[in-house]
Amino acid sequence: MKISIASDHAGYEVKESIKVYLKQLGHTVNDCGSFNAERSDYPDFAFKAAKLVANGDVDKGILVCGSGIGMCIAANRFKHVRAVVLRNLADASISREHNDANIACFGARFTELETIKKLIDIFLSTRFEGGRHENRIKKLDSLSC
Repeated sequence: MKISIASDHAGYEVKESIKVYLKQLGHTVNDCGSFNAERSDYPDFAFKAAKLVANGDVDKGILVCGSGIGMCIAANRFKHVRAVVLRNLADASISREHNDANIACFGARFTELETIKKLIDIFLSTRFEGGRHENRIKKLDSLSC
C-alpha cells in the first residue's frame, strides 16, 4: 500500500517511528515532512500529505501533531479526504467500516506509540462496508464548498 505521512514538530519523533514501522510491514511511504523537530505549522505538512490522498496518488495517509486535531482539520479541507482522529480501537475500525476514512490522525501527546501501531494495523486492514454507508460517502464527496 502507498501511504503519505506527515507531522509538525510535536509529532516528528512519532512520525519517524511510524515510518519505520510501515516500511517493516512492506508499505511504500511518502514522507511529506516535517523533517526535524523545529517549530513548524501543521497545515503546511497536512496539506502536502492530504493532497496526495485526494488526488489518488497514495492509498491512505497518516498525520501526527500534538493532538491530532489540527492535522485532521487541515486534511479535511480537501475533497475526497475523510480524515479522522484515532484514539481507540473502536475509532479505528468504525472509521473505516462506516466512513471509509482514508487519513488517520494521531496525537503524539495523547497516544502512546504502541497504541498508535495497533490503531494503524486496524485502520489499514479494515474494509469499508459499503451498503447503507455508501450513499453518505457519495454525499460527502459531492460537496463543493
